[in-house]
Amino acid sequence: MLQTRVDSGLDGVVVADTVMSEVDGEAGRLIVRGHGLQELVANRGFEGVAALLWAGYGESGDEAAVRCGLGTARVRAFADVPRLLAATDGLGPVEALRVGIGMLPDSDPTPHHHLVCGAIPVFLAALLNARMGLSAIAPDPSLTTAQDLLRMMRGQRAGAVFEKGLDTYLATVADHGFNASTFTARVVASTRAGLISAVLAGLCALKGPLHGGAPGPVLDMLDEIGEAGRAEAWFDEAFAKGTRLMGFGHRVYKVRDPRADVLKAAVATLPSTAGRLAFAAAVEQGAIAALRKHKPGQRLETNVEYYTALLLEALEVPREAFTALFAVGRVAGWCAHIFEQETDGRIIRPQSNYVGPRPEG
Repeated sequence: MLQTRVDSGLDGVVVADTVMSEVDGEAGRLIVRGHGLQELVANRGFEGVAALLWAGYGESGDEAAVRCGLGTARVRAFADVPRLLAATDGLGPVEALRVGIGMLPDSDPTPHHHLVCGAIPVFLAALLNARMGLSAIAPDPSLTTAQDLLRMMRGQRAGAVFEKGLDTYLATVADHGFNASTFTARVVASTRAGLISAVLAGLCALKGPLHGGAPGPVLDMLDEIGEAGRAEAWFDEAFAKGTRLMGFGHRVYKVRDPRADVLKAAVATLPSTAGRLAFAAAVEQGAIAALRKHKPGQRLETNVEYYTALLLEALEVPREAFTALFAVGRVAGWCAHIFEQETDGRIIRPQSNYVGPRPEG
């Protein structure tokens, strides 16, 4: 039987048209529904980006309406917190979020994209508080997602600069083309399983260390290096051992990930980060030099995880919660792609080459 060429990573394979976002790996540019990343982050917060992504799919594009809807959904989700905590004792943040999202009923009258986008920050804050022996804090629907999440995690409003930092992060990571978790969500959506099931599938894909699980290990790497003068020797040893460098390289970007610069600038606005940021920048240059020495010809630059790690550390988010916090932002993009897939797409069913044994005769 004739076999076709296989690309196990689907590189260069176009599976759909989309209006959501374009990742230009050669130019180092991210466009979200017609807006460049820098413009988007400067002019819109997370709710504004969500409104833009959802416009025409049950939403008018009005940021205030989205903010109101997500605030109401957070209040609705808080009623499920006791059941969530009872069912997730001993689980990590992402595993616990899987349980929480799985408990959301398809029959709930709340618009499902509001429901799940409101539930994730409420559940995450409650889970982190429970780990410290603290009670869950009820959401304030008058606040933005970033403001309320920090308040629920800390027990009081954070300073405006910290709220802005988190809001910038959530807006920056909301959508990024057909990445692994988004594509997973679209595959499930193509079966008409429903938005909540598709989001849950996206979260499961996000958990992997090659996708959303990378920022925590960036900090582990920085801790091991300790001081900038040790960076070159550390990287030489890492390459000798075959250690994967977290925070560098991207399947699509052949130049610097534009999100890295946005998040680096956000870190710089936060108090008491100058020393840590200078150290990280020095290590970054050492890593890029080592990559060019040990992997000549490969175009490997800084990606979003590197400065995500610095930002979330400065916001005092526990490392084990980094991936779950990524989901707070990325779920807006998952929902948008689910809407688009349900509206315009067929069931996703690729072919494969069978290479196993065949019956005789």
